[in-house]
Amino acid sequence: MKSALRIAAAIGLGAVLSGAPVIAPAFAQDKEPAMTGKTAMGPVLTDAKGMTLYVFDKDGAGKSACNGPCATNWPPLMAPASAKPMGKYSVVTRDDGSRQWAYNGKPLYSWAKDAKPGDTTGDGVNNVWHVAKP
Repeated sequence: MKSALRIAAAIGLGAVLSGAPVIAPAFAQDKEPAMTGKTAMGPVLTDAKGMTLYVFDKDGAGKSACNGPCATNWPPLMAPASAKPMGKYSVVTRDDGSRQWAYNGKPLYSWAKDAKPGDTTGDGVNNVWHVAKP
């Protein structure tokens, strides 16, 4: 266990020294499931890889309406079975029984066409997708 912690610390230090962002894994229970990133649109919520997260106007509070092919284009920010609500974050159960993170009751998604951190190409798609703002 101690060597695993040393390796993790070394990786984190290497990222800091190289100028790369250090991002906590989304599955850590003591960390919020999303981070805040900077984009041309201002601050947005991002996943652990720094990719922009989105909300869907057709979702109800605490319920995802994006399933099947929709979820292929808009991958849900999945939550582990052990995930518990924290602050503005909650967990919703999807139609298939899997769990997804939500912010202020709105399920969170990434967009398959965003290529790199900071992209916001999903904002405004079909006038129903919007960047998730903190």
